[in-house]
Amino acid sequence: MKTSEKSKIFLIGYMGAGKTTVGKLLANWLNWSFIDVDAFIENRYRQTIAAIFEEKGETAFREIERRTLQEISGFENTVISTGGGLPCFFDNMDMMNRTGITVYLKTDIDDLVNRLNYEKQKRPLIKGKNKEELRAFIETSLAKREPFYKQASIIFNIQNCFTKKEMEQEIDELLNKFL
Repeated sequence: MKTSEKSKIFLIGYMGAGKTTVGKLLANWLNWSFIDVDAFIENRYRQTIAAIFEEKGETAFREIERRTLQEISGFENTVISTGGGLPCFFDNMDMMNRTGITVYLKTDIDDLVNRLNYEKQKRPLIKGKNKEELRAFIETSLAKREPFYKQASIIFNIQNCFTKKEMEQEIDELLNKFL
């Protein structure tokens, strides 16, 4: 599917997969806008995702996410980085597939554990977990989420990318799928 056919790219995948980093680079290379759904929600509600989770609970957060997705699905020439759980609720995956190109940034569990171990305090679902608990949590939740992720138009393996240069090489490969 070429970008001329649809003017939105939704990046999906587990938290820590690199959706925001890849999204910014991809948007820059395409000369499109970039939206991080979590940042969009934080700006709109003037609260962090963690604070929304704590104050309103996950169910309310998922409803906020859904309304945000409905709004940004109407944007054009935009790369959109979704939260890791967004594709797994309501008919969000179907909406993204109808209105844009979906790309699952697939990352192995070892990479996710290494990346997320340093970001635990910022992420409400993994806050306070030790490395073993984090691994178990990722394995369990990824198994539940992956059936949704695999509905993406493109499944793109993004392994062992820790530097900007490594990410840029991956983006170049991903762009070749679009152009």
